[in-house]
Amino acid sequence: MDYATPHPIDHLALMGHPDAPALVLRGEVLSYAMLDERVAGLAGWLAARCEEGERVASWAAKGELTCLLPLAAARAGLVHVPINPLLKRAQVAYILADSGARLLLGTKARLATLENADIPENCEVIAEVDAIAQSRACPQRPGASDRDPETLAAILYTSGSTGKPKGVMLSHANMWLGAVSVAQYLKLADDDVTLAVLPLSFDYGQNQLLSTWYAGGRVIPLDYLLPRDVSKACARHRVTTLAAVPPLWWQLVAIEWSDEARGALRRLTNSGGALTTELVTNLRRIFPHVDLYPMYGLTEAFRSTYLDPALVDAHPTSMGRAIPFAEILVVDEQGGPVPAEQEGELVHCGPLVAQGYWQDPVRTAERFRPAPAHSKYGGTAVWSGDRVIRGKDGLLYFVGRRDAMIKSAGNRISPQEIEDAAVATGLVADAVALGAADERLGQAVVLFVRSAPGIRPDEDALAKALASELPNFMQPRTIFWREELPLNPNGKIDRAALAKEIDA
Repeated sequence: MDYATPHPIDHLALMGHPDAPALVLRGEVLSYAMLDERVAGLAGWLAARCEEGERVASWAAKGELTCLLPLAAARAGLVHVPINPLLKRAQVAYILADSGARLLLGTKARLATLENADIPENCEVIAEVDAIAQSRACPQRPGASDRDPETLAAILYTSGSTGKPKGVMLSHANMWLGAVSVAQYLKLADDDVTLAVLPLSFDYGQNQLLSTWYAGGRVIPLDYLLPRDVSKACARHRVTTLAAVPPLWWQLVAIEWSDEARGALRRLTNSGGALTTELVTNLRRIFPHVDLYPMYGLTEAFRSTYLDPALVDAHPTSMGRAIPFAEILVVDEQGGPVPAEQEGELVHCGPLVAQGYWQDPVRTAERFRPAPAHSKYGGTAVWSGDRVIRGKDGLLYFVGRRDAMIKSAGNRISPQEIEDAAVATGLVADAVALGAADERLGQAVVLFVRSAPGIRPDEDALAKALASELPNFMQPRTIFWREELPLNPNGKIDRAALAKEIDA
């Protein structure tokens, strides 16, 4: 098999030795043979309930169901829609409706928070324990599928700058080549052990599974409560690969690491926010013999760049260079090449580029556009909106974003979604959400509000109302009440003036 040629992603269940461990669950270890058997059973169960091409959503913590679904849905000819387990019912209801989900599988406690109106009329809701039990008794769908790798395999929802989340459409080819690419540049092998601490609803989190299975290694899914849970798991399972985002790294460098916990580690990988020089120094102090891989990615193109570990000490703030199968261009306003050491927009070209936004041709046309004329790949490219500089040595450096998106703790957050939730409380007439620089989070959410007529400012009431409607990572760190919000010459709220206040 030519592994650089895309294949349906359920082939990943067959990549390791049949007797080698593939997935370590609570109280059970699945070999690759058992992994393929469980995928076949779940795929048979899904195929009996859904028509090919329909969407199956999952809303659950890490476990057997969420780990198997990316492969099982693919083998059944369905489209997987993983939902961030931190989201609240309003966001889940939107994703179910927007994706047209035919089936929702989730933990009973989460499903119990949904109201009848949150569930589309033709969407069946089944608890994950029941789905697993029923799939064990269902006729299997064995054997890797042979469908076209360009077929839609998953829809990953990410926040949009205009409010509602947008569903990024990923093909089998996108996900397969993403797994191959990461396995290659991380030098993953069949004796590697990956501790999967990131949410599987993120492309970065899901790739923990796919790239490790491509290499024939084993995955240990972990939903941690405390940073020490991570170090304990590293010691217990002899973990070689640990991926995290900057806020988690700050927590991990603040605890004591035993020789047993760090002894087997080979590599640490970071995305979802830039590493600072101080954080790199701390990681080097605790893990002096471990390779550190800073990375930059876009859900719309999976992953774009990584920095070779040998260059981290000399260039700790660099984004690095393009990953395998990616072409990264820095262009001017006309799409032409920008000389070294001059700022331009990052454009990602090549086969990792997603298929656009689900049922959203307008926003797809804004972000997914023809590649610049000097691209070696051509076709459709992702115009990121991110401003970068390429040094004379070819290394890339992040400058800033052109849009208003807030990036906090690895999460892309829509300001409008927070603003709409604030106004919907009835306590405020206007709201502006901005990102304030934060060493550990990347950005922290700051909210400016103007009271609704006849309503006295009540920060506690507003914070409580937002906590019931928005996930924790969207909660404002600070709320500023204003009698009036500044306006620009066009009569609109002057976001730039407010941003200067928090930057001062």
